[in-house]
Amino acid sequence: MTKTDAPKPANQKRLMKSAARLYAVQALFQMEQSDQTIEQVVTEFLDHRFGAVYEGEEMLDGDIAVFRSLVDNAVNYQAPIDQMTDRALVAKWPIARIDPTLRAVFRAAGAELTQNDTPPKVVITEFVDVARAFFPEGKEPKFVNAVLDHMAREAQPEAF
Repeated sequence: MTKTDAPKPANQKRLMKSAARLYAVQALFQMEQSDQTIEQVVTEFLDHRFGAVYEGEEMLDGDIAVFRSLVDNAVNYQAPIDQMTDRALVAKWPIARIDPTLRAVFRAAGAELTQNDTPPKVVITEFVDVARAFFPEGKEPKFVNAVLDHMAREAQPEAF
């Protein structure tokens, strides 16, 4: 979403949270693919990606607190999040065999499901939208929906 077509302030906060989720997935992917530390990646995103201009359009800033929380919690709780993701996946497809972008989606969503009080349906909807941004023509968004539904039922059974 660009700043020029962003709605008025009522939706601005929600859009900034959505942008933060997308940026968190990108940051987690970048950390996995490079030798950069969490602080190096977070600093790069805050200094150069939030509000960046691509093809003449200025991108929406993300909610910094949401971004930091998702990235920090995905890293700090990666082992239990990955274990929860493994339980949601088909036995022959452990998280290590999953596309790195999807791994980043599951880790960011898992961080939000286990460490925040966001309703599970919101988390699922938001991260399915993130998957659509990366895989607009593929079956991945449906796959993400199914895995996150399973993860959400484990993480917050009282919400179902």
